[in-house]
Amino acid sequence: MKKRTLIVVLGLLMLLAVGSLQAQEPVTLTYMARQDWIHDAEIELGAQFEAETGIHVDYQIIPSDQYFTVLQTRLNTGEATDIFGGQSGVTDLIINYNVEVNAVDLTDEAWVDLMDPLVVAQATVNDKVYGLTLWNTMGNTWVVNYNKTIFDENNLTVPTTYDELKATCETLLGVGIIPMFEPIAAGWHHVLWFPELGPRYEEVTPGLADMLNANEATFADDPTMLTVVEQLKELYDLGCFGDNALADSTEFMNEALATGEYAMALTNLTAPQTLEQAFPDVSADTFGVFVMPLADNQNLNINPAGPTKFIYSGSEHIDEAKQYFDFLTRPENLQYLIDNDPVMATLPFEGLTYNLLPSQQEFLASFAPEHRGTVYQTAVNYVNPQWMDIGQDLTAMFIEDIQPHDVLVKIDERRAQMAQAAQDPAWAE
Repeated sequence: MKKRTLIVVLGLLMLLAVGSLQAQEPVTLTYMARQDWIHDAEIELGAQFEAETGIHVDYQIIPSDQYFTVLQTRLNTGEATDIFGGQSGVTDLIINYNVEVNAVDLTDEAWVDLMDPLVVAQATVNDKVYGLTLWNTMGNTWVVNYNKTIFDENNLTVPTTYDELKATCETLLGVGIIPMFEPIAAGWHHVLWFPELGPRYEEVTPGLADMLNANEATFADDPTMLTVVEQLKELYDLGCFGDNALADSTEFMNEALATGEYAMALTNLTAPQTLEQAFPDVSADTFGVFVMPLADNQNLNINPAGPTKFIYSGSEHIDEAKQYFDFLTRPENLQYLIDNDPVMATLPFEGLTYNLLPSQQEFLASFAPEHRGTVYQTAVNYVNPQWMDIGQDLTAMFIEDIQPHDVLVKIDERRAQMAQAAQDPAWAE
């Protein structure tokens, strides 16, 4: 009897265990990102991931102007999502996200060895990799896209100096075409005109980034930086950005260019492919590109950093999040992103076929190594974390609340505060 009773009890325990497993809720990964960081192609891959693994991905998309505030709040309160998006760049990883505390070490993941080393370096702190950068780092180079038809009809050529850009804008204004779409209301876009010109600052003052990082130079004392900010202010004052620039936002970019109401916009290299997808009647070949010629710049600005995925260290689903990263970085899924998302025309992984127009490939090839350089939000510490603050300062400059030089002074002040908070020895008193 005792043996039979034991068998019955074991059987009941097994049934209870099976029932408990069946009653478990399927795993849902929560993933918070800025609104322009997650596109349909990745969401479609998320559905394929769920079909294969049973793990659901809940994408929580936050408006751009609110994102970093929401993220900081969640990280500070220990309530971050399983996966959170952020900008790579070593300074950002330390200051904005404190990844050594808030993110999972991904150094030993198989996909790390397949990612571009320059990109990996910007997701690394103290020799540990914390982020997966699935972003069009090369195709996302910020350049001025211009409508070739409008330029041809008005006998305009690509400007290579600031004076030529200014003259081009004045010609377009004279025929009733708004020269540039600049969505200042977005809060971040108009900032690009300043730190993206890092290669020009380095050309004029070799080693400037190193001196800034060593606290041996300041933004406020650099004449080239002041020139850039003053010229940006002049473009605004001349009406080159139109009458609604302070209210314009990025979601209207494609429409503004597709309709021909605007002749130019500062967008990424592969923006024409995105525009063609949204407006099939407008060919991507309608547009050409040139580098930002403020301060007479003729260097290509390259940023090996970009939107990056991190796994929250406090997540209850770290293994499942790692599975999602593994799934996304399979070669066929990386290629799927390139083939199905015009924003992702390139990805920083080897063995992929990129989606660039011949003219875009020629544009990139036209810059010799000595005329390529890293943007200052990546090359210089404590710049990218204050991006939105710089945006507010530039807007204040546009409306005459502060002067161009004040913008540079404020950048220096915030850099000093962040450096001291980080106990940067270069700022030790």
